[in-house]
Amino acid sequence: MKLTHTQAVFLMVAVTLMWSIAGVVTRHLEQAQSFEVTFWRSFFTVLSLLVILPFFQGRAVFAKIRRAGGALWLSGICWSVMFTAFMVALTMTSVANVLITLAIGPFLTALMARVFIGHRIPLRTWVAIFVAGAGIAYMYGAQMEGGQIAGTLVALCVPIAGGINWTITQRSNAHGEQVDLVPAVLVGAAISSLATLPLAMPFQASAHDIGLLALLGLVQLAIPCALAVVCARVLKAPEISLLALLEVIFGIVLAWVGANEVPGPTVLAGGALVIGALVANEVLGWRQRV
Repeated sequence: MKLTHTQAVFLMVAVTLMWSIAGVVTRHLEQAQSFEVTFWRSFFTVLSLLVILPFFQGRAVFAKIRRAGGALWLSGICWSVMFTAFMVALTMTSVANVLITLAIGPFLTALMARVFIGHRIPLRTWVAIFVAGAGIAYMYGAQMEGGQIAGTLVALCVPIAGGINWTITQRSNAHGEQVDLVPAVLVGAAISSLATLPLAMPFQASAHDIGLLALLGLVQLAIPCALAVVCARVLKAPEISLLALLEVIFGIVLAWVGANEVPGPTVLAGGALVIGALVANEVLGWRQRV
């Protein structure tokens, strides 16, 4: 699939919209709880990718997975943590809290890359990390006062695992071992579904719930992950980072309109600092490279 730059931008916007439906869909579940929610979404992601992967990469992709080195399996473990923590967090706290916590991922990744593989962090990114950190601290402080910190702490596992995943991938690429994103997602979804299966028993999800979670597995995870890889062949990293921020905006708006989940003023204020820091950092970095 070859795209023009404009087509890639619009496709990436569609990808972020698909990513953003998790919160509002979760709010319409009837009986499924916590780890069962994670199990069914991961299970249907596996089924979907088993069909999608051969379409994008041919049947040889499964042989590649079997022959893959340790980096792909480590990446898969990171993906499994991200999948599990994300869905569990959505059952524990608001959509806005989860998505804004996820938005600090690029900064945590930059810090991990600095510590473990020696990437230099420019001054603008240090400033952005400080501002975003202040926004997250403000959100967390208010939640501690209200006794609602647990869900946001679970959500924090997602950007931490994401930072580790990126660091592993970059280090492996530097040593000549390429880690393919979508097969790693398949491995992660398989690990997540197997790990949460015992915790999900006995099943309580209704047919309505399973239908919604199947929708998430296919439309919110499998399809957009595959399409994001296609977009990344055309778009530069700063463009991907900026467009990915739309997931936070779309997700909060969808939960607001579709589930009447109104974000509080503390979340909006802290989120504005985080998103503003991300946008400023990426735009300044982009302009310096042009």
